[in-house]
Amino acid sequence: MYYPYFRGKQYELITIRENAERMTQAAIVPIIEPVKQNMSGLHRALEALVEKNVRFVLIFNPQCGALCDINPALINELVNGTLSEYHNFSLGYIVTQDTLLSNVTSFCKSASHPVTIVHSGYQHGRELADALNSQKNVSEHIFIEEYCSKLYRKHFSKKTRVLVRDGFIKRTNREHPEVEHFSDLHITYKEESVDGFGDFLIVGDDYNEGGGPAYTIAIHLTFIDAAEDDDMFVKHYLSDRTNTPVDPGGKFLEALQKLVDDVEKKSSKIYRSEAVNEYVKFHEREHYPGLGYIKKLSMQHHIELMINSLTRDL
Repeated sequence: MYYPYFRGKQYELITIRENAERMTQAAIVPIIEPVKQNMSGLHRALEALVEKNVRFVLIFNPQCGALCDINPALINELVNGTLSEYHNFSLGYIVTQDTLLSNVTSFCKSASHPVTIVHSGYQHGRELADALNSQKNVSEHIFIEEYCSKLYRKHFSKKTRVLVRDGFIKRTNREHPEVEHFSDLHITYKEESVDGFGDFLIVGDDYNEGGGPAYTIAIHLTFIDAAEDDDMFVKHYLSDRTNTPVDPGGKFLEALQKLVDDVEKKSSKIYRSEAVNEYVKFHEREHYPGLGYIKKLSMQHHIELMINSLTRDL
């Protein structure tokens, strides 16, 4: 099972909404961490998932953005409103190095839906596992790999286990190499003794509210290389100009030209997703859709790539 981790910003939520039907094809389970007090986009995304009967994990205690460390009333409104008659989801509870064990057990006892524990830096694995063993509504454990050693994970063997790896290295756009390794977890996750795997798509785990001016425009596309045992890599198509923030539209077309040249090669390793086809149409029209839409398309491509990988041998 594949668990893409989304922070609930505008284009992440649009990506979820527009790919809800695709997610049903390969039993994809999106993890959604709300980060905005304005819930309208999240409402629409959840409604799309409900309509297509997609199973998902909704984080109850966000650790990023405007909802971090505030009263969870807004999440409760979603659960008791939009999701009141829907049962194909779980409530995610993030445990970090600052989490109190008593808060975790209290939440599990009071939760009206199955609970998914998201492990992101909690230090005392054995103590937590012992406390959760008696909680019947804890359905699965999701481990953010950077914060969870194998020794820590071994304590939680009695439930479904998912390992989330951040394959996207955050750096300034101009510093991205042409191509680099992304992840092999889609191939090797069973060797990690887990039942599913996930990632942060082409966004990465590091959260920021908004970027500054784009000196370099970058388009990121993941691909699976059959010649490398189906390992996954990411290509970064960069604009030629990198020294000033002016003319983002022109810079996008520079990066887009490199993408189109690559995907139209007979030897191209890029999966021809609907998202890639839309990039090609932008090239034909010389159209710049904005940075947010570019990110959305690359997230969609990654989802389409994962679906193709997960379903091609079925």
